[in-house]
Amino acid sequence: MRRRALLLAGLAAPAVARAQTTWPDRAVRIVVPYAPGGPSDILARTLGAALFEAWRQPVVIENRPGAGSAIGTEVVARAAPDGHTLLLGATAHVMNPALMPRLPFDPVRDFTAIINAAFHPMVLVEHPAVPARDVAEFVALARATPGGLTMGSAGVGNASHLATALFAGVAGIELTHVPFTGAAPAQAAILAGQVQAGFLDSTVAVPQIRGGALRGLAVADAKRWRELPELPTLAELGFAGAEAGSWYGILGPAGLPQARVLQLHRDMLAALRLPAVRARIIAAGLDPLETGPEEFQAQLGAEVAKWTRVVREAGIRPD
Repeated sequence: MRRRALLLAGLAAPAVARAQTTWPDRAVRIVVPYAPGGPSDILARTLGAALFEAWRQPVVIENRPGAGSAIGTEVVARAAPDGHTLLLGATAHVMNPALMPRLPFDPVRDFTAIINAAFHPMVLVEHPAVPARDVAEFVALARATPGGLTMGSAGVGNASHLATALFAGVAGIELTHVPFTGAAPAQAAILAGQVQAGFLDSTVAVPQIRGGALRGLAVADAKRWRELPELPTLAELGFAGAEAGSWYGILGPAGLPQARVLQLHRDMLAALRLPAVRARIIAAGLDPLETGPEEFQAQLGAEVAKWTRVVREAGIRPD
């Protein structure tokens, strides 16, 4: 009887150990440093629902907007590195250091990249009244009238502004930047012809181009956009290096154990590959990605350097 008890105890020990090391053992919080309803929020909630089914633990989506995403981002930077607090970061994460030199965190050093999950490019659009039928004519017009072409953006230092500055630098042209108080007013101004052109997120640009309200000139990405296959990229038109878009990825605090990083990446990758999840992401106008931790971490550093250079060379000063 004693031998049998010892044997049963020995068999039970691994099961107990597994139970004690099961993760997550409580709710996981994903902080979205933006208001509800946008692409980052949609992605976080779609991914969170799938992870709940896999983990059988609550996945709480917490919107913490403000200060260009810095408020919510700081929450995660200061969280315990145990994987229970994560960040749904976006491109502003790597743009902010050039625009906000007193950030209370470092966007690379204070975070652990887990997966870059989705992306959509920006599209160069113009009002149909502009006498330029393609990018070559647009650039020629800009060179003939330096500063004569007006470019609307969602505000000083916004991604649409930095995309304009990047393109102007690569093309060697002078464009007049006209900032608005958000993406919707900037889009409305281009539609009304109050400004002549601008870079819009593909999620916004596609219906306007298809409806004929705006003329699409090029996609600011390395490859053509699936929803506008007829539109060339800036790279294939001779403006390599002018790529600009919005990515959405999951990060944790610095010091997240490697085993936890790999588990999170594996579980999130499995969730992103679910047909229903993939369909929801595509319906939101995003392109699913599967970028792994090491590549994503390197991307963060490279993009901080890129946008810092763009801001410096364009002489951009935040409001």
